[in-house]
Amino acid sequence: MARIPQGNAGTANIGFEQKLWLAADKLSSNMDAAEYKHVVLGLIFLKYISDTFQEHRAKLLAGQGEYAGAKAEDPDEYKAENIFWVPSEARWAHLQATAHLPAIGRIVDDAMIAIERDNPRLKGVLPRDYARPALDKHRLGELIDLIATISLTVASEGEKTHRSVDLLGRVYEYFLTRFASAEGKNGGQFYTPSCVVRCLVEMLAPYKGRIYDSACGSGGMFVQSEKFVESHGGKIGDISIYGQESNPTTRRLAILNLAIRGIEADFGPEQADTFRYDLPQLRAIY
Repeated sequence: MARIPQGNAGTANIGFEQKLWLAADKLSSNMDAAEYKHVVLGLIFLKYISDTFQEHRAKLLAGQGEYAGAKAEDPDEYKAENIFWVPSEARWAHLQATAHLPAIGRIVDDAMIAIERDNPRLKGVLPRDYARPALDKHRLGELIDLIATISLTVASEGEKTHRSVDLLGRVYEYFLTRFASAEGKNGGQFYTPSCVVRCLVEMLAPYKGRIYDSACGSGGMFVQSEKFVESHGGKIGDISIYGQESNPTTRRLAILNLAIRGIEADFGPEQADTFRYDLPQLRAIY
């Protein structure tokens, strides 16, 4: 069993990842680790896009400078900034206000459905099974309360939001490590440490052309490739991203991980493993 480093015992200096682990652990008594991992990650993604949406909405409401005359309830104002439009029923403030209602599971599911409806890139990607009887609704409410205390946007110079942090990849890698302790293995998944991925990308030097990862996991290779291109003065449009992942839930996470960065990618029509069988549309990439 993997040995997991322990952080500070107190909550005053608790780290970002450790706090998220506490959030996940609130569901650990009645769900398998591999299952509640994705429950938590779905909520974290929802909180992230809601935080980003609200930050931009505040600028539109202020109406200063380039935002003079902007309409805060116009979805196009957000799409122009590569920010997901979050309808009112899916905003985090609404979820938190209803967190302790018996129907909170259905409320979260409806929020996910509304976001997919208004953001075609996310269609069929978000988890929508929070209303299932096996998910304790009291614990779900507590989980929402805890995630609400975590700021998922990082302010940078110029009062802009730096949304290019590898948030979901960072959290996912940390969760895999911690779940190794709970399950005796890395949650049934394998992952490559980010330092190794960075080294691989530097060796490949993807200035332009196609990038293909046959077992892309949460999309770390693509994220590092984006950073490589940007750091060398290139444009994201200089590379085309293709990937596949045999685990359907991990594949969805990869799509989310790239979506929040505005990175276009082709993951094929379904989860796949061309080491077992071939897909014509992927074979053409080689």
